[in-house]
Amino acid sequence: MAGHAVEHDYHLIPPSPWPFLSGVACLIWGLGMVVFFAGLVDRDPANPNAMMEFFLASGLDTVKGVEGASGGWFILLIGCLFASYVMFGWWRDVARESAAGDHTPVVDIGLRYGMIMFIMQEAMFFVGWFWMFFELGLFHEVRAGWNPDILENAAAYAGSMAPGVTSVDPWHLPLINTLILLLSGTTVTWAHHALIHNDRKGAKWGLFLTVALGVLFTLVQAYEYTELFHMREGGDHPWIGNDAYGSAFFMATGFHGLHVLIGTIFLLVCWARLMKGGLRSDKHFGLEAAAWYWHFVDVVWLFLFAFVYVIFATGGGVH
Repeated sequence: MAGHAVEHDYHLIPPSPWPFLSGVACLIWGLGMVVFFAGLVDRDPANPNAMMEFFLASGLDTVKGVEGASGGWFILLIGCLFASYVMFGWWRDVARESAAGDHTPVVDIGLRYGMIMFIMQEAMFFVGWFWMFFELGLFHEVRAGWNPDILENAAAYAGSMAPGVTSVDPWHLPLINTLILLLSGTTVTWAHHALIHNDRKGAKWGLFLTVALGVLFTLVQAYEYTELFHMREGGDHPWIGNDAYGSAFFMATGFHGLHVLIGTIFLLVCWARLMKGGLRSDKHFGLEAAAWYWHFVDVVWLFLFAFVYVIFATGGGVH
């Protein structure tokens, strides 16, 4: 009641625009993804509509070098920038609330539960993906015998995950990236423990090295993707665009790469806060949450490396 002292451990925030704006940003970003990858209109040389085709035709046309570049990437770019702005504004307010002392022990527990549930739902995505991957690997021949009226192009599953699908050699770039991520797990742990012991210099160096290793991982993976598409043009690795293993490979490694990028930004923000004097030895949940997320990304990559790269390289497929 007005005029009475607060008698509870919760922090009641004033009306905030961020939940509504985050929904709008997700809507624009989702629309941008649809337009970029699939397009909402087709190009019609006989009856062109320049503006509609530029903004709503598939943005991949530009990447593929199709004549008459499409602006289908524009909506996706706006959605990404809008979502970035919302995340910056919302988390800035959360950091300010912490600095103001509004994050009581009860609020802090709530933040921890929220981060744990977020990582759990991320883990369930990869559980679903692995379920699909092993189901296809074990039962692709069964699917090949299905009625084509039920499963379109069922016969193609016979060779989609079978022996003979030659994957990427795991002992070159994938192994390098595995070592990079494992090393980054040690540096982020170093940063966390250094901050706990009030060694701010050690924490800064640990976070800086972790961010640098995250950037390096992304660059190596981008180079790997480039090499794969060059090999495809040369007649190697037809699975890239022709079968289930190609879809599984790029879905898993690409989505994991997105997580690495997000985690790198997460850690970069923590490093910037640390450099500005924020994050104390007794109150640094932002860094703790970033470290949890980064270790989760590490563990997922170990599973991907073992099953997506190594199993197919040594056994010729899952069967």
